[in-house]
Amino acid sequence: MEKLKKRWGIDSNFQIAIIFIVFAITGSSAAKLAEPLCEFIGLHRASTASWLYWTARILLIFPIYQVLLVFFGWLFGQFRFFWNFEKKMLSRMGLGFLFK
Repeated sequence: MEKLKKRWGIDSNFQIAIIFIVFAITGSSAAKLAEPLCEFIGLHRASTASWLYWTARILLIFPIYQVLLVFFGWLFGQFRFFWNFEKKMLSRMGLGFLFK
């Protein structure tokens, strides 16, 4: 745990627990919200080809996850950590221009 705390620049095990909880809630929420959004745009699981439905759903999960990660981080009092995490992750994906 000490390596993780040093790498992330956090002080306590309580912060690590909160960060893990935020990651869990965010992942679950993003996956859950993607389904109604797919249906809203007309992609229904039963009537759309599986490869198209799942590709679209995964592509929808990504931006939902990014927004929810910062939101839940703020809600749990860890906004600074998740904002920096978000900027680092997107810049590594080549989307760092979004933050300039």
